[in-house]
Amino acid sequence: MKQPLTVAPRSVVNARVLRPSRPAALNLLAGLTLAALIAGCAVGPDYHRPTAPTGIEFKETEGWKAAQPSDDITRGAWWEIYNDPVLNRLMPQVEAANQTLAQSEAQYRQALAVLRGTRAAELPTLNGNVSATRSGNGVSSGTTTTTTGTGVGTGTGTGTGTGTGTTIINTPSSSSSIRNQFSTSLSASWEIDLWGRIRRGVEADSASVQASAANLAAARLSAQSTLARNYFQLRVMDEQKRLLEATIKVYERSLRLNENRYDVGVSARADIVQARAQLEGARAQAIDLDWQRAQLEHAIAILTGQPPSNFAIAPAPLNTALPDVPVGLPSELLERRPDIAAAERTMQAANARIGVAKAAYFPTLTLSASGGYRNSTFADWLTAPARFWSLGPALAAPLFDGGLRRAQVSQNEAAYDAQVAAYRQTVLTALGEVEDNLVQLRVLASEQVVQQRALDAARESLRLTTNQFEAGIIDFLSLVTVQTTALNNERTNLTLLGNRLTASVALIAAIGGGWDQDLAPPVKPRPQD
Repeated sequence: MKQPLTVAPRSVVNARVLRPSRPAALNLLAGLTLAALIAGCAVGPDYHRPTAPTGIEFKETEGWKAAQPSDDITRGAWWEIYNDPVLNRLMPQVEAANQTLAQSEAQYRQALAVLRGTRAAELPTLNGNVSATRSGNGVSSGTTTTTTGTGVGTGTGTGTGTGTGTTIINTPSSSSSIRNQFSTSLSASWEIDLWGRIRRGVEADSASVQASAANLAAARLSAQSTLARNYFQLRVMDEQKRLLEATIKVYERSLRLNENRYDVGVSARADIVQARAQLEGARAQAIDLDWQRAQLEHAIAILTGQPPSNFAIAPAPLNTALPDVPVGLPSELLERRPDIAAAERTMQAANARIGVAKAAYFPTLTLSASGGYRNSTFADWLTAPARFWSLGPALAAPLFDGGLRRAQVSQNEAAYDAQVAAYRQTVLTALGEVEDNLVQLRVLASEQVVQQRALDAARESLRLTTNQFEAGIIDFLSLVTVQTTALNNERTNLTLLGNRLTASVALIAAIGGGWDQDLAPPVKPRPQD
């Protein structure tokens, strides 16, 4: 336990009285020098990043564009490569109002405050005290008064009697003692970090701050990528809605044509029923898109920190071209992915806490001093006879703790091993995410080429079949079959485009987005209640 160090103010303390003798000063200086030399070392293992299985290159990068220093993804605003003005306006709102980010930012500020508190232990502590007390105690006592009397009685008869009586009377008395005490002092204490316990604590908390900053970046990237995916899905639904509305107009024309043909006896009643069924089915599909789009719009509102009732995105065409996403080497993920950096810094903090636990085996050296004035009368309070001072080191070490320190060291070593495994698992998961998105983009690109050929053929078949029906060569059922096939191909082509866009967003997030681990996040001021 630290002993308070007290040094009285120089204006009221006699320097000659406080100054220790020369031999004592030399001994103290020598002790401090030795302590400083010993404090240059720190117990516990020094941190080295453990190896992680990254591989030489990604397996799915065959035919993929490799990253070059000149064409890397824009740092920070990575979504700008899609050139969508609405998306560019929505993204800053995530940074400003997303509540998940606000929570992560508060946790980052909390980690900074913990670090400042740990660093405070490296400096001496100084305390001042001024007090005035008045105390008293009371003592009770009594006096005893004794009265003695004698009486003689005679009477006629045969007997004579004599009697004696004593009366005791207690008289109480009291006295009290009242005492004043005036005191002023200044104390200081400083723990010499001989074995690096405080330095290891600072190292652990510094790594925790960096891990918290990386967690904040990971939360930001997750919110941004989720917003981009939801936005592109919403735009795909806008395109499908326009497609269905155009298809409904075609089906309405077909229904009118069949009704006219039926009126003149050219077509059967079944053709009218079939045309109406086709029309109402297309209308139902268009209505079904409304709730899906509304849910995506609500999700975007929540991501941007707004109530869904006050948020709306007007329908607009999907004019976004699929960008080229440059991909580097697997080892670059260790520097680009914020979640990997967070796991690595958490592992470093766990390593430093092993040193903190091991430092508990060694004694602690505390320098303490105190000085001040103490007197029972106010007039003589700040006078030379009332002054006092003390100066000296204190060495403390636990002698027996029942294996507590050994258990704490083992606990921290196991925690470090767990963080190493978590770090390596995070790296493997990141590598898997990149491979998954690479193969998804590659397969979807090939699929869309084939799908485009199918769509072109379906459009041509629809044109020819429509001409044949209007010429009376084929029945309406044959036209309906071709129209259904063409509509399905149109919707499938749009779905593939949306999947490719969302997969490209997922790939950007998988390679770390626009995060730069060299840029510490700014600390926002705490909002006033």
